Parts: sequence; C-alpha cells; structure tokens
Amino acid sequence: MTVTSLPGVRLRRVTVDGTVLNVATAGAGPAVLLLHGFPHTWRLWTEVIGPLSRRYRVIAPDLRGFGDSDRPADGYDAGTLAADAAGLLEALDAGPAAVVGIDLGTPPAFLLAMRRPGLVRRLVLMESLLGDLPGAEEFLAAGPPWWFGFHAAPGLAESVLAGHEEAYIDWFLQRGTLGRGVRPDVRAEFVRAYTGTEALRAAFGPYRALPAGARQIREAASGARLTVPALTLGAHPVGRSLERQLRPYADRLTGHIIPDCGHIIPLDRPEALLALLEPFLAADDDRG
Repeated sequence: MTVTSLPGVRLRRVTVDGTVLNVATAGAGPAVLLLHGFPHTWRLWTEVIGPLSRRYRVIAPDLRGFGDSDRPADGYDAGTLAADAAGLLEALDAGPAAVVGIDLGTPPAFLLAMRRPGLVRRLVLMESLLGDLPGAEEFLAAGPPWWFGFHAAPGLAESVLAGHEEAYIDWFLQRGTLGRGVRPDVRAEFVRAYTGTEALRAAFGPYRALPAGARQIREAASGARLTVPALTLGAHPVGRSLERQLRPYADRLTGHIIPDCGHIIPLDRPEALLALLEPFLAADDDRG
C-alpha cells in the first residue's frame, strides 16, 4: 500500500472482476464506502475521511475509468458500477457497509442497496437524480443540464476538450461550490486525473450509459423496496428532487437540505455534511 499526503490514508490496488481499482482506505470499525461523481476522484472526500476514520473503516475508491483506476472500454452503466462496489466490499471483507454516493456515484449506490441489501447497512445519497423516476419534474423543467448531452455524444467531448481540461474542470469546481472553489491540492489532483483524451473518454462513460442506468433503476424500483435506512442530502441545484424520487420506494427515508451549499457538498460544506452524516451512521454502530 502507498501512504498519501492525508494522515492515516493509504492507497491500495484492488482487482474486481478483472478491473483494477485505486482505493483509499483509513481507520477501523464498521465500513463506510464512499462513491464519488464527476469531475472528482476519491479526493472528493478529503475533508471528511479523517473525521469518519475515527470510528469507521473508510473505503473510498476511484470508480472504474476515473482517477488512477483502470479505464476499460465499457462497463460504465450504474449496474456494473454497483457490481464493482459489491466486489470491492467482498474483496476487502468489509460488508455490510454504510454506502454514501454523490452525483454519478448515487445510482450505483442505490442499485447496490436494492440488489445486494445484505452488503448495505445504511444508504446516503446526495445531489443526483435516480434515472427517470418521478419526482424530479421541477428540477428538469428547463431540460437536463447541458453537459449531459455534450458528454453523452460518443467521441465528441474528449476531442473538443483535449488541451482545455483545466479550464473545464475549474468551471465545475467553481459552480459546484457557489464560487468558493476547492483546495489547491485537491484541484490539482482533479485536473491531473481528467487530463488527456483517454481520461476524458472514460470519465464520460457513465453519461453515455445513462439510458441503461435509468432502465436498471426502473427495474429495481418496480421489483423491490429499499428496506435499509436511507438519507438524502440536497444542496444547489438538486435540492429535494432526489428525496421526492426516492420516497415512494423507501421504507425508512430521511431527507435534508444543506443551505448555502453547492453541488460538491463534501468539499464545499464538509462540517455541515458531517453534522448530518455522523449521527445517521452512528444509529446502528452496534450492528457493524
């Protein structure tokens, strides 16, 4: 394993079904699996790994295609990303885990809890939508965010953005923190992770697989209920849309909005996130 610049955090390489994932780990105790989105890597969790690792075994992978994980040609649909997460927990003998997903990490976190409830003891979903489930009509009234279509067109975005990655990533980091920006070292890691045509191609894989993911989510929601305790956290711009989507399918759901917070909750308002996340996780520590 490799020691990172964050105290107590180590990196390791874990092979899951032939794909090598770069995984940050810290702490001991009941497992907490953290799934990032775009344009992030495991470093999205920089401000919360330390506090969480005081009580938990924190596992924060780079999703397939992202950061320093492998960049396979396919497998970017939410169902395969959920299978990656399940395989990672099994490889590390870490289940059942609390699973936390944000942005592109939310659909696989949801599918993992629906398909493998024995591996998930609690579920936290942030700032994303669950496919085309009802409830997000207000958010989508003016159409989906413009970059969804741009990223989804095969071969287009990576050819246009090559050589301009830094400016493009900065746009998302500024917008996702309401103009406050992120730490220079974290910003530099994100820019590095998304530089180059192949890095961009892989990063846009989940957007190109959104129709498949939406179908997988519909099938899961129509065939079962979400039985594990769940928490949705909204900020700007998603707000309560995710909570509204999930509520008809969840047996035990709590929803919160974090005020004055951008989309990148773990970097923009980490203290507010921890104030909601830690009590939710601690509610069943005795079962960990």
